[in-house]
Order: sequence, then structure tokens, then C-alpha cells
Amino acid sequence: MPRPNGLARAAVRFKPSAFAGTFVALLLAAAVISGCGLLLQTGVTAAVPPARYAGAPVVAAADQRLHATIGHGEERTTVSAAVPDRARLDASLVRAAAGVPGAAHAVGDVSYPVRAASGAPLTASGWGSAAFTGTRLATGTAPDGPDQVVVATGHGRPGERITLHTPAGERTFTVTGAAAPSRTAPPAAVWLSDARALALSGHPRTVDAIAVLPTSGTDPATLAAQVERALHGRAQVHTGDDRSLAEGAALPAAKELLIALGGSFGGTATLVAVFTAAGTVALSVGQRSREFALLRAIGATPRQLRRSVATESLLVAPLAGALGCLPGLALASWWFGQLKEKGAIPAGVRLDTGPIPFAAAVAAALLTALLAGLAAARRPSRVEPGRALTESQVERRATGRIRTPLGILALAGGVALTGVAAQASGEVAANTALGVVMLFMLAVALLGPLLARACAALAGLPLRAAGAAGHLAAANARGNARRLASALTPIVLALSFSSTLVFLHTSTDRAAEHQQRAGLVADHVVTAPAGLPADAAARAARAPGVTAAVAVQHTGVLLPDGDAGFRGATAQGVSADPTPVLDLDVRTGTLAALRPGTVALDANLAAAQQVRTGDRLELRLPDGTRTEPLVVATYGRGLGLSEVTLPAAALAGHVTAPYATELLVRGGQPAALAPLGAVTDAAGWSTAQSRDRALNAWANTTMAAVLGGFAAVAAVNTLVMTVLDRRRELRTLRLVGTTRRQVLRMIRWESLLVTGAGVALGTGIALATLVPMVNGLTGEGPYIPPLLYGSFVAATVGLGLAATALPARAALR
Repeated sequence: MPRPNGLARAAVRFKPSAFAGTFVALLLAAAVISGCGLLLQTGVTAAVPPARYAGAPVVAAADQRLHATIGHGEERTTVSAAVPDRARLDASLVRAAAGVPGAAHAVGDVSYPVRAASGAPLTASGWGSAAFTGTRLATGTAPDGPDQVVVATGHGRPGERITLHTPAGERTFTVTGAAAPSRTAPPAAVWLSDARALALSGHPRTVDAIAVLPTSGTDPATLAAQVERALHGRAQVHTGDDRSLAEGAALPAAKELLIALGGSFGGTATLVAVFTAAGTVALSVGQRSREFALLRAIGATPRQLRRSVATESLLVAPLAGALGCLPGLALASWWFGQLKEKGAIPAGVRLDTGPIPFAAAVAAALLTALLAGLAAARRPSRVEPGRALTESQVERRATGRIRTPLGILALAGGVALTGVAAQASGEVAANTALGVVMLFMLAVALLGPLLARACAALAGLPLRAAGAAGHLAAANARGNARRLASALTPIVLALSFSSTLVFLHTSTDRAAEHQQRAGLVADHVVTAPAGLPADAAARAARAPGVTAAVAVQHTGVLLPDGDAGFRGATAQGVSADPTPVLDLDVRTGTLAALRPGTVALDANLAAAQQVRTGDRLELRLPDGTRTEPLVVATYGRGLGLSEVTLPAAALAGHVTAPYATELLVRGGQPAALAPLGAVTDAAGWSTAQSRDRALNAWANTTMAAVLGGFAAVAAVNTLVMTVLDRRRELRTLRLVGTTRRQVLRMIRWESLLVTGAGVALGTGIALATLVPMVNGLTGEGPYIPPLLYGSFVAATVGLGLAATALPARAALR
């Protein structure tokens, strides 16, 4: 009797086709795992060299993340979320930092956008920043008085008077000098005196960061420790590359995005990949039941068979996992590049290609192959040799004693969770519905043979009407339900996941567009790339025929979340009661009551936060400042317009660019509004918003492509494996008189049966997930574009026909 290691090597060497499908499945699983792992690792380790603060060895700044503790007892954990804008420090800390031993100078740095009278965007800073940015005067003198300014070379000459639109309003200055451009200062910049720059910033009591310059011979690490002690934990002190964390919320937000993609989506993708690969490995082992039965008949022990399967895994899985890391690296590089192109990741961040994700992918492939193979070989290695030979010829009808109850439990859980999601609203419904698809998929995998027999029974009568080929297809489907189930599962997986992700976007996009078109009742919308002047609403209101003018500033806020710590919400600040220009579909209260200290909420968001009109709502403003405004209204069009509506005064001092992004005007003529910015009507504004949403749609599409593409390839791989394993059966049919055409038609009918059943089950799972999810998010039913859904069905059926017809033709030669 050959040794188990010899049996494994001989099986791989002389029957490579039996392991080709397993190899492909494990390779693809490793690609998905390594690709998502690289994004996760980059999110954890992402860092960029400092830009603005490259010349400041020590920088103190506010933490750009908010932290919260969730859970109870031993399950307590701390989570964090990036602030929507930029968190700042109290300006009084500058003096404390300047007084530490070893500090030569401390600069309270502020930098914010302003506009020239011509409308050109500029960046304003205090002249004290020249000490660490390397800015040097080319002509003239530094600004000293409150009405003095230094401009970049080419933007003015000493003695000229210039007007700037600042966050504090329009101001006129005298140019005292021109500064040569430096590597860390923006090319279109102006410099005011430090006191004046802070006073006009819109947040006169806070600074962006404190740059601490050391005396000669002082070690930056020693100085950083001194500054940290002096500030008593009220700031984070950075040195080295960590100084880039003080330059705003862009890097923390990018890290959060990458961790979410690599962790949350990566976890789901990894489960799908391992789940599918395990099914393929189990199919491969199950197809060799006759071989195992013969080995048992000639004296092989159960332990030897299990060792042989384990050795086969060790021979195939590591190589498949290692090769799968190459497409995984390509996937991560492409995805990371797309994120960077769309501005979600700062330019200086690089993809971290360290070895941990690759090692994890190889280990996952090996463990998947080993555990799935041993589980599939368990019964063939334990039953008596004679019974094993019998079962290898005729499919066993009984299902597993553990598998069936678990499948029923998963099915019941999916149904129950669907009911819970249908009764919930908002994010609760969305988060609950996400588990529905996983439970139903688990039920399909566990109850696959039973579902396959049910599908075969339903399709039996129509197939018998299709002649001899249809009759053979129906008989094969009934007699080989396990084989049918192995091909059915990945098809259901591909269609359900892809449909859920893609149609979730089409549904929310359509609902948002409807809400925007219905909600905007203004006659004109005025926009400006650099923001509108602070007095834009007042100037528009004085125009002939104008009955209402409301300036709107778009931003984001954070709200407490018991499960995640914080959840983000879109927010808008309005300069006056928005009712004349926005129909938010008010459900309770009135928007006329909006004033400092109050807020209006989307009804779904209010339900999720468990607040009603008259309650206090805890929220964090864009810079992380905690506040508890009074809820004065709830409304129904938050998805298309904004989930949180605040008075503009509530955002003052809490945003970097305190300029309105839109001016909504009722009445008047476009010509009278043109000096303020670009003027469009309601239809044009809604179209522009649709284009913005289209730019963000690629995320769902990409995730659907990764999951659906992987599952589709796995389905094709499984179908090819099942057809090639039937070569003896197909040749026997030819020997008993069945024509080649009849055999191919039988294969075609079987393929239509399995793909049709997969489409029906996948569509049912997707609908069970989408209906409560979309209803909770939008209050509407899911929107499934017929052509898009038809393309999914056509692709599924087409791949199924191709994956069976081609190997069947090869087998019949």
C-alpha cells in the first residue's frame, strides 16, 4: 500500500485536472483577501511627510478624531471617528507652548481661504508662519498694523490698496510688501499680522496648530516632551512625519476610509471568498469518492485517506495562495489609485505592500483547503468499503444530520431578521438587512441538495416536454441533486450580492433625485467655486423682484451611535428660514423656529437617534465641538437635501471655509444676481447634484464587481468541474445510442435549469435584503432598472451555457 504522501503526490501528478478547479478557487480567494488586506494595512500605517509644517520640528494640534467607549463590562471598547472638518486649539495655549524650556518661538498658525475683489481665490495666513514655511520678503516690509498685508509676488505692489472678502466680511488693506514663493506656502497667498489673521479667520479664539521652534542645540524630542507637559493633555504633540496629522482632517479621514474598506467590506469579501473556495474544495474531494472507495477496498485506513487529503492541500494551496497575491496586489493598487484620483486620499499617501496581508492570504487558502478537504473526506474515509463503493456510483439521498438543522436554522434566522428590518427605519433597517443576505446564503449552501431537488421537481414537467434531451436533463437533476447544488450556490451568491450592492445605489440615487427635485422651490440658485461673499444673501435680497434669499452652507456633523461610537450625517447651515426656497416636507414642528441653539432633523435620523420635536439632540459640529441643540422640526427629504439643518450662526467658528456654497433665491432676474456668482435654475441645480452623485457611485459598483466577479468565476469554475467529471457518463450515453446533439442539448437544458434556479433564488435573496434596507433609508421601495437587471440575468445564463457547453464538447470528442 503506498504511503499517504505518495498517494497525494501521485494524485496531483497524474490527475492534474482534478485539482485545477480547486487551484483556481483558492487563487481567487487569496487575491480577494490580499487585496482587501493591503487596503486595511495601508489604513493602519498611512502617513505622509509634513508639508506646511515641514520647517517646524515640533507641532501641537488638536486630535482630529473623536473617541467614544461602547459596550459594557468586559465588552467595553474604545472607537473613534474622524471629524468632518478640522479640530482646533484654544489660542491661549500658544503662550504656554512658547514658555517651555528650549522653545525659541511658538506660532499660533491659522490658514483659511479668502477672495480678492476680482473673485480669485487666495489663502490668508499670519506672517508669523513665515518662520517655518520659509517665506521671505522680495520687496517692502512685513505687515504690522491691522490694515496691512503682504501679497505673493506678482499679485500686487507696496502702496496699493486691495479689498479681500474674508470670513469676517469685506476688508480693505494696504500692501506693504511682496513675498517670494516658498515650497510650503501656497502660490496664491496673502499674509496679515498674526493678530489680524486670527481676528478675521471666523474662529478668533482658536488656532489651527501651534508650531514650536527650538533654540539652537535643543533636541526636538526633548522639546516635544516639554510642550506636552506644559499643555496638560489639551493637545497632541507631533514630531517627524506625524506632523502631517496636524495639517487637517484629510489624513485621518483617509485612514478611516481605508480601514472601512479593508475591514468591513474586506471581512465580507473574505467570508464570501473562503465560503466559495471551501465549496469548490469539497466538490473536488467529493468527485473522487469512487477513488477513495477503491482505496478503502484494497486496505487503506481512514487515517491514511485523511492524511492523503491533507497532503494534497499542502501541495496545492500554498502555491495557489502565493500566485493569488499577484492579482490581489493589482486589485489593491487599482482601487487605491481610484480613491486617490477622486480626492479621498491625500497625494502623499502610498499603498503599504508589507508582507502581512500576503501571508494572511496564503494561510487562509491553506486552512480553507485543509478544513474543507478533511470535512468532505470524513464520510468516504469512515464508511465500510462496500458501502463506499455503492455510494460512489449512486448519489446518497440523505442529507447530513448536522447540515440540515443548521440550514433550517439559518433560513429561519433570515426570515426573522427580514421581519425585524421591515419594522425598523433608517440606519437600523439598513444595518439589520445586511445580515439577511448572509443568513440566506448560508441557508442555500447548507440546504443546497434539498433546494436542488425542489428546483428539479418544479422544472420536471416543462423539461419532459422538451423531448429526449429535456427528459434526460430532468432525470439527471433529480438523481444528482448534490452536483446541482454545488453549481447553484456560487450562482446565487454572485447574483444576490451584486444585485444588493448595485440596486441599493440605484434606489437611493433615484430617491435622492426625487427629493431634490421636489424639495427645491427656489427660482434661482447662485454658486461660486470659492464660496459666496458673506453678505451675498443681503445683497440678493435687495435685488428687484426678490422675495426671499437664503444662503446655504454644506458640511457634515457627527452623532453618537451606540454600536459604532459615532455616525456621520450631512448638514446644512441656513442664513434664514429656508421654507420659501426649500420644501423639506416638514413632518413635525416648524423651520421658522430655527435660531442659534436649535436644529431640524430628517425624520429617519430622528427615529434612529430616538429624539422628537422638543428634545435635545447631542451632536458634534464639524470641528468636533459638542453641542445639544433643541429639535424644533423633523422633515422627510433629508436624503436628497440634508439630514441636519442648522442656523448658519451655529457653524460660525467651527468650519475652515465659512462661506455659503449656495444662494437660493425666490423671485428676481438672473442678470441682477450674476455679480454674486453663477446662476442656474432648479432643474440645472438638480442635474448638477446628480452628476456629483454619479461620481460617488463607483464605490458600490466596484464592490459589486469584486464580489460578483469572484462569485461568477467561481460558478463557472464549478460548472466546468462538474461537466468534466461526467465524461464517463456522457460517453456511456453515446454508447447506448444517444446522439451527440441530444447529449449537448441535455447539457444545455441542465445549464438553463441551474442558472434559472440560481437567478430566482438570488433575486429573492436580494429583494429580501433590499426591500427593508431601501425602505428604511428612503421610505420607498427598491428601484431595479429593467435593462440593468436584464443584463445581470443574461450574463448569468450566458456564463452558465458557455461554462457547460465548451467542456461538454471537449468531453465528447
